[in-house]
Amino acid sequence: MWLRTSCEMTFDITVPTPFILMLRLRSGAQQWVASEEYRLKPSVPVFEFTDLYGNLCQRLIAPPGAFAVYTSADVMTADQVDQSPGAQFVEVGNLPEAVLSYLLPSRFCESDRFGQMAASIVAGQKLGYDQVKAIESWLRTNIRYEPGSSDIPVSAVEVNSRQQGVCRDFSHLGIALCRSLSIPARLVVGYLYGLEPMDLHAWFEAYVAGRWYVFDATQAELRAGYVAIGYGRDAADVAIYNQFGPPVYPVTQDVHVQLINERNA
Repeated sequence: MWLRTSCEMTFDITVPTPFILMLRLRSGAQQWVASEEYRLKPSVPVFEFTDLYGNLCQRLIAPPGAFAVYTSADVMTADQVDQSPGAQFVEVGNLPEAVLSYLLPSRFCESDRFGQMAASIVAGQKLGYDQVKAIESWLRTNIRYEPGSSDIPVSAVEVNSRQQGVCRDFSHLGIALCRSLSIPARLVVGYLYGLEPMDLHAWFEAYVAGRWYVFDATQAELRAGYVAIGYGRDAADVAIYNQFGPPVYPVTQDVHVQLINERNA
């Protein structure tokens, strides 16, 4: 399926402010970026680099005054999300080196705190995909999804205590539970076609049977329309923008995902 994604953010800058943005899509196994547009107003010099996780990042200094960032892309994604009940657990000794960091506790995913809880949730499940599916189901049943209820990341321990959260919070807890079972898991930030209310979205992926699979407990069922912007251990790695100096927050943020029938529609 072809999707057209867009995100526009505006800021009111008081002093020259360094930014690191993460808004450019990259092509990969599950998506192909056919074209994109990236505008800054006013236009400023930009240095682009690839971070430790392969995400495309843009480094710039925003001048005082109104500052706007606009991105859009035409992306081809799969017509359905791959699922694989019964897919096998990969022994840690056989994992690729690039995947090993997704086994460890991180700032917002304290996997060393969830071993007993995770074992209880997945009791009786086949090792691997079925365990992650049980975790996804548990999250959907036991944590209340409250879009817009939090604008700062909270840790898996906090989410489990509150029993509610936004999509990012669901993912942090799901990741922590997976890692406590020695299943690599990572956070993904991006777009989801048909998301209500529309905004940027977060979900998690788990590594079983030699590849990454999508899991999203905030939705009743997995459906086509996921477009990834960035991957990381948790929210600290995949912020769509980081700014340095006096705090700056978007004055406006508009996100759209449109189904298009043809590449040049």
